[in-house]
Amino acid sequence: MKKVNDNGELDKSKIHIIVEIIEYMLNAVVSRTIIKKTTGNVTVTSFDAGEELDEKSSAFDTYIQIIDGVAEIIISGKKYKLKLGEGIIIPAHSKHQFNANEQFKMISTVIKSGYEE
Repeated sequence: MKKVNDNGELDKSKIHIIVEIIEYMLNAVVSRTIIKKTTGNVTVTSFDAGEELDEKSSAFDTYIQIIDGVAEIIISGKKYKLKLGEGIIIPAHSKHQFNANEQFKMISTVIKSGYEE
């Protein structure tokens, strides 16, 4: 496990291998903060096969990139199957959910600025 600073973030100026930041846990969805700021955050999450996150929405755009496995993401009722290296932007206020038909890991990036315009 990588060193975490007092803010719960990964230590800065330290090299890491993104898929090794988080492990799979049996029957679980696990998240780890990479960067957390008032203007946004970056999180890495692992899903064991058969797990899901219930439908929700966010007030901000969220960028998802798959870093291991294959994910099913449903955005506003439309299903997307994302493979390793693929990404998608979940628009602000869109209902979305994640399903792990197999194990996968993802990075999610939320940007909370730029909505003032």
